[in-house]
Parts: sequence; C-alpha cells; structure tokens
Amino acid sequence: MTTILVTGGTGTLGRHVSERLRGAGHEVRVLSRKTRPYAVDLREGGKVLEEAVTGVDTVVHCATSPRGGDEQAARNLIAAARRAEVGHLVDISIVGVDRVPYGYYRSKLAVERLIEDSGTGWTVLRATQFHDLVLTVLQGLARLPVVPLPARVKDQPVDVTEVADRLTGLALGAPAGRVDDMGGPEVRTFDSLARAYLRATGRRRAVVKVPLRGAAYRAFRDGGHLAPDHAVGRTTFDEFLTRRFGAGAAHR
Repeated sequence: MTTILVTGGTGTLGRHVSERLRGAGHEVRVLSRKTRPYAVDLREGGKVLEEAVTGVDTVVHCATSPRGGDEQAARNLIAAARRAEVGHLVDISIVGVDRVPYGYYRSKLAVERLIEDSGTGWTVLRATQFHDLVLTVLQGLARLPVVPLPARVKDQPVDVTEVADRLTGLALGAPAGRVDDMGGPEVRTFDSLARAYLRATGRRRAVVKVPLRGAAYRAFRDGGHLAPDHAVGRTTFDEFLTRRFGAGAAHR
C-alpha cells in the first residue's frame, strides 16, 4: 500500500481517481480548497500543503482553474513535493496545449514544463475534452432561443471515468514521462454534438454556426485539440447522454 495525494480530489476527475485508488487498497489524501483536513488553495500554499505531502509517495495533480493561477499552484505544489521527497508527480493535461494559442491551454502547457523540470519523477497524460465539459457548455448555450456554435469546429469528447482509469494506472506505475494522448472514440462536429444534446433533453432550438476570428479559433477549427490517432475511449457522447438523461434519450 502506498500513500497518494490527489489534488482537486473532489472535482470532476479527481473524485473518480480517488475512488479507484482507495478501491485498490491505497491510502488516499484528498486536497481541495474546502475539504478537511487538507483544505488549501494551492495558489497560496502554506502549512496545510506541507502537511498534505509529508509521507506521500505519489501526487496526482488534478486541480485546475480556468480563472487562472494554475502556474503558481504548480510551483507551490512542486516545491512542497520536493521538500517532502515525493517520488512521482502525475499530471493531467489537455490535448493541443502546444498547438492551440488559447490562454488556458498556454497555462496548462506551462504547468507541464514546470513538472518536467521539477527534478522529481513525473508522468503527464493529455486527454481530449470530457463529455461533462461539452455538456456544461451546451447546457449554457441552450438557455438562449438560438444555440450559437463556432463554425467548422469538431470535438472528440472522452468519458471522465475512462480517463480516471488510465490516470490511476499511471499513478500506480513508475514515472513514465509524457505518455500517449487519450482521446474519445469519435471526432464529431460541434453542431452534431449540440443536436444530440437537444434530442436527449427534448429541447427545440435552432442551431446557428458562427464563423469566428483569431488564432485560437483557427487552431480549434484545424483540429489542434483533437487526437484521432489516439481514439482509445469507448463511451460515445450519445451513450453518455443516454446514461445521463435516460434510456429513451437517443429516440426523442
């Protein structure tokens, strides 16, 4: 049995990773901003972070914030892990962080580089967008009478539980560096995903494809965030919707 710290351990991915590690018989410490005894904002660090990493063999870094601060959080985590002589840092990142000039992606790439240069054994897994994130975006857009979508953009959503399985396996293994990307089973146009969501929820909305401008949009349009050669996920978006909204969702 090893002791493993999961940052963001109550989040979309982290809670599944924590459950799997516990199920495998390991001691799991969950770090988040509100969960005691290891309630800490990684961007601030401090005594609780030092306590959280003491005696830990592996850190699985799932904590992230699109609102900023990921780089400072990583610096604090890495510094604490080095002082505690943690042997393995495992990081979840995003496919395309080195190809899409989008602010959040740039921050995730910077975190990767900090971990690579940490002097500690490390593993980085990049995954495509989770089904849950696509659903959240579509739920927000569907509040409007017309659903506006970026024209000519595709996505390759993957099931978060499958990413959790992969990340758990990596955490229980030796440091492996940058491993193969993990993508969902299908590359689909964003408007097809939106129409699937509308069918599943019984909503009637017009879908409008809007051409955008900018380097980030061009990179998304060109598929910089996709991993068609690593479509190893099994659960499709339609299957995810059926699981979420009921067996009749796909036929509505």
